[in-house]
Amino acid sequence: METRSGSRYPKLQSEVNGGEGDRKRRRGQVKEYLSGKRRREASPAEEGSGDEEPNFLNQLPDDIVVCILCKLSSSAACPSDLINVLLICKRLNGLGLHPLVLSRAAAKSLAVRAKNWSESAHRFLKQCADAGNLEACFILGMIRFYCLQNRGSGAALMARAAMGSHAAALYSLAVIQFNGSGGSKNGRDLRAGVALCARAAFLGHVDALRELGHCLQDGYGVRRNVAEGRRFLVQANARELAAVLSSSSWPPAAVPTGCCPLLSDFGWSVPATEPHPANRFLVEWFGARGGVAGDELRLCSHGGCGRPETRRHEFRRCSVCGTVNYCSRACQALDWKLAHKVDCAPMEQWLLDGAAAPAAAVGGGDAAME
Repeated sequence: METRSGSRYPKLQSEVNGGEGDRKRRRGQVKEYLSGKRRREASPAEEGSGDEEPNFLNQLPDDIVVCILCKLSSSAACPSDLINVLLICKRLNGLGLHPLVLSRAAAKSLAVRAKNWSESAHRFLKQCADAGNLEACFILGMIRFYCLQNRGSGAALMARAAMGSHAAALYSLAVIQFNGSGGSKNGRDLRAGVALCARAAFLGHVDALRELGHCLQDGYGVRRNVAEGRRFLVQANARELAAVLSSSSWPPAAVPTGCCPLLSDFGWSVPATEPHPANRFLVEWFGARGGVAGDELRLCSHGGCGRPETRRHEFRRCSVCGTVNYCSRACQALDWKLAHKVDCAPMEQWLLDGAAAPAAAVGGGDAAME
C-alpha cells in the first residue's frame, strides 16, 4: 500500500499468507471447473441434457429387473447368454446373482463345458445350488462325484436334487446303487436301485424306464415279470419317439426305405438324443485325459454317458465280445442299437471261428475243450 508521498507500508505476514491461499483456491476452482467440463463432454447423457435419451434402466425398480433376469436365466441357450448380461454394469451383476435368478436357471444356462472349467465356474454352480436350483445340484454333484472324486459331497448334492423329484438325479443315484460306486462290491444295494429307478420312471425318465424294464425282464433286484418289463420298454420307446418328433431335427433329410420310426430299438431310423449337460461334461472331461479315468479304470462304452468306474471291474462287460463295458442296462441297450450291434462279434471273428472248428474236431477232444 502506498501513501500520498509515495512511500510503502510493509505488508503484514497474514496478508501475504492469505493472498497465497486465495490464489491456491482459485487454481483449485479452475481445475474443478475444467475437469467437470471434460466429464460433461465425455458423457452428456449423465447430465440430463435435453438432446440425449435418458437411461431408463436406472429408472426401473429392482424387482422388475430381477423378474426380467429370471426370464433370461430360464430361457438362455448357453451360459454366455446370462454371463454377458451380468458383465454390462455393476447393478446387473448384483441383481443377476440374486437367489431368485439363480434358482430359475435352466440346464442350458448351467451347461459348463469341461474346457472352460475353473474355480469361478465351480463357484457359480455352487451359488446356484445354494439358491435351490435342482439342475445345478445335479450337475455339480455329478462333477464332484466322478471328476473331482469328492464322493460324499457329490452324492449329497445329487440326493438334494433327488429329494426335489429331479428325474436325472434319481436315475444317477440308482446307477450308483446298482454298481456300488464309491465303495466296495459288497456295497451294492439292488433293491434301493430298483426303487430309485422306479421313482425316476414314474417321472418319465426314458433311461430309467428302459433300465426298469430290463430289471423286470431279468429279475435283477426285483421279482421277474417279463410282461411288465416289456411294457416299460415299449413306454420308453414311445417317450423317446415323442421327444424326437417334437425336436427341430425331425424329420431327417433322408429316411431309409422301409424304415418304421416306431421301431426305435433298431436305432437307424431315430437320431440319438442329446445327452444331458452333466453327461456331456463327463465325456469331455475324460476325453481330454485320453479316455482314461485312472489306473485300470474304464469308462462306460456308451458315447453319451461318460461315467467312469470308481474301482476295478465295477462295470459289466458285453457277454458276447467282452470288449465293451457299461454302467447300466440302459446304456447297454442304447449303445447296442446305435453302434455296438455292428461291432459285436464281427464277421472276421466268425470266419476264424468257422475255420478253427474243423481243425479242433480233427485234433481230438483235448483241442475241442480249448
